[in-house]
Amino acid sequence: MENPVLIFGAGNLGKIALDIFNRNNVVVYGFLDDDKKLHNTEIGDVMVLGETDDDGFLKLIGPKTEAFVALENNKERKKLIELLNNRRKTMPINAVHNTAVVSADAFIGHGNLVAARAIVNPYATVGSHCIINASVVVDINASVGDYVQIGAGAIINSEAIVEEGAFIGSGVVIISGVTIGKNARVGAGSVVVENIADGTTVFGNPAKKI
Repeated sequence: MENPVLIFGAGNLGKIALDIFNRNNVVVYGFLDDDKKLHNTEIGDVMVLGETDDDGFLKLIGPKTEAFVALENNKERKKLIELLNNRRKTMPINAVHNTAVVSADAFIGHGNLVAARAIVNPYATVGSHCIINASVVVDINASVGDYVQIGAGAIINSEAIVEEGAFIGSGVVIISGVTIGKNARVGAGSVVVENIADGTTVFGNPAKKI
């Protein structure tokens, strides 16, 4: 990638994104964050320039500057992505760690963060604006929808489906063929052996509704 990147969000996820771009020799132009206390401070050697809706910085995004949205809250992520789509007619780029393995035969959308040692196997599908944390495995023919967050070390086995907006905690194992419904939440360390309905929170081994 030749263009520099502007990162939206200077929290932990933004710091991970900065590390990923640095490892891939991508220049980070700066951070934008709505916490005014962070403005004019530095993360590494990169400045927090201003707020996320500052037109003075938003106008930089386009043919010569890319954007990456590094916010964990899905409502805030969606709001910012809509802003970028509407004002700048652009889609955030992916941030893929140099130790992650994404198969050439997998499909991955836009605006995703794929952290260290994560694996996306052949014929798996990952939508857009997902957070795939360290050492996650998305196995062959698995499907992950938009705005999904997957905690470190989780395993999405073959043919499993994780629908839009779902949250998968760290260390979760989703058995092959299981469907996790839209906006469902799976607690850390759970083993999911049966389908989970939309909006349901489950926990345990085997995972049960709580």
